[in-house]
Amino acid sequence: MSDIEIAQQAQLKPISEIAAKLNIPAEALAPFGNTKAKVSLDFIDSIQQRPDGKLILVTAITPTPAGEGKTTTSVGLTDGLNQIGKKSLVCLREPSLGPCFGMKGGAAGGGYAQVVPMEDINLHFTGDFHAITSAHNLLSALLDNHIYWGNQAGFDTRRVVWRRVVDMNDRALRQITSSLGGVTNGYPREDGFDITVASEVMAIFCLAKNAKDLQQRLSRIVLGYTHDRKPVRAAAVSAPGPMTVLLKDALAPNLVQTLEHNPAFIHGGPFANIAHGCNSVIATRAALKLADYVVTEAGFGADLGAEKFFNIKCRSAGLTPDAVVLVATVRALKMHGGVEKPDLGKENLPALKDGCVNLVRHIENIQAFGLPVVVAINRFSADSDAEMAAVRDLAAGCGVTAIDAEHWDKGGAGAVQLAREVATVAQRGARKFTPTYPDDMPIWEKIKSVATQLYRAEDIIADQKIRNHIQDLQNDGFGNLPVCIAKTQYSFSSDPSLKGAPNGHVLPIREVRLSAGAGFVVVICGDIMTMPGLPRTPAANQIRLGAQGEVEGLF
Repeated sequence: MSDIEIAQQAQLKPISEIAAKLNIPAEALAPFGNTKAKVSLDFIDSIQQRPDGKLILVTAITPTPAGEGKTTTSVGLTDGLNQIGKKSLVCLREPSLGPCFGMKGGAAGGGYAQVVPMEDINLHFTGDFHAITSAHNLLSALLDNHIYWGNQAGFDTRRVVWRRVVDMNDRALRQITSSLGGVTNGYPREDGFDITVASEVMAIFCLAKNAKDLQQRLSRIVLGYTHDRKPVRAAAVSAPGPMTVLLKDALAPNLVQTLEHNPAFIHGGPFANIAHGCNSVIATRAALKLADYVVTEAGFGADLGAEKFFNIKCRSAGLTPDAVVLVATVRALKMHGGVEKPDLGKENLPALKDGCVNLVRHIENIQAFGLPVVVAINRFSADSDAEMAAVRDLAAGCGVTAIDAEHWDKGGAGAVQLAREVATVAQRGARKFTPTYPDDMPIWEKIKSVATQLYRAEDIIADQKIRNHIQDLQNDGFGNLPVCIAKTQYSFSSDPSLKGAPNGHVLPIREVRLSAGAGFVVVICGDIMTMPGLPRTPAANQIRLGAQGEVEGLF
């Protein structure tokens, strides 16, 4: 059966029963129907003095078209931990509509390791993304309106840096000219759209500790510069108050369930290739007070999502992970070893061993943060015993245990062995969690440290205009911020064709954007786009309503 068929056959429990497993009272819920609800921020505030549970990050090797299954493993591991008597809760990101209608990229897991109701989660959910899109574009409207009515803040309209957003892949909107049509429509200027998940408002939403912190961060957003190049912030156009009003309900975490009726928080959803790629701090912190084990994920490979989880989210929120699960598949490792997708079903030990350099690189990088690693080998039916053994042996050579996991086919029962190993490792905890760079390191050196230490690049390059911009940010007092590197998810380098573990490449910096409210500097490298396009045959072409009103074609 397909993922959606499995999900549609599930018998869901009332969300109040799921909340009861976490001792969340009914009055703390704002239900959306019978199977999903928001958990009130007042309740979350009331539990902050409780001790924290163990925090487990699930990440993956460099993605391939063969698939890795990071979200599926996060869900399966959570079900497995609950099966062995560990009170566990999974924290995931909300899916973006763009990938759902573009490249079949939902975020609800798969097989018998899913969060449900799957269609709701992948399509609109509780409206959080719409609230974030609206708040972002309200700021855009207030900015242009401020300029139209006299520009008291002194914007240089050539130096407005705030772009608009929409939660859909639409390449035609990447670069536009706005305010055409005469004087009554404002001042014509270059503009553009990013996808909502790349919005600074999304990043602020996910990193804010509470509503007060949210509004303070929104006020720090830099919208543009004056003629003498002084930054103008969102507070200058009276935006933070109404933006916070639009976001206040969305800020409460969403509670749903796994197929095995275990609780799941799904909240926030930036991409890790163009943003910081982690679910909300509010959801993660609440989960740590409600469960003994919290499983969370960070987007794409460990060089992107995990790096940003450690260097941005943990730094900002004061979190320390207790263990990291690195997801790999034999199929993906063979692709890194040069095997084409049609041939992945054939045993190929030499190619597998060649491709395992990618796995080793990720293990080494995670260990460099001072964190213990468990490798989860997400098993496919065509994987041979010899291939599975080869991956286990290679991991052992790095001092790491690799566990065969069959949660896609068997649910939590297929992840029990993984759950036992992860629980044991998490109890030991981190040796000494250490980010890649200190706060006071200059921005250029922070970028270089990530590129050389984690990507194994030889150097970073940028033209003089980019170098000057970075120095201006340094001089303007933003040098203490961490860096959020946006690059292809398909390689350690900026070239998606370089598989495995390339060395000695150079990371080209194309653009730098300040996200002062979120608290980081976005560094755009290579050809990565902050507004994706649709493929030749979008997934939207297969999505429809069936005769009984059910959703069809969604995964």
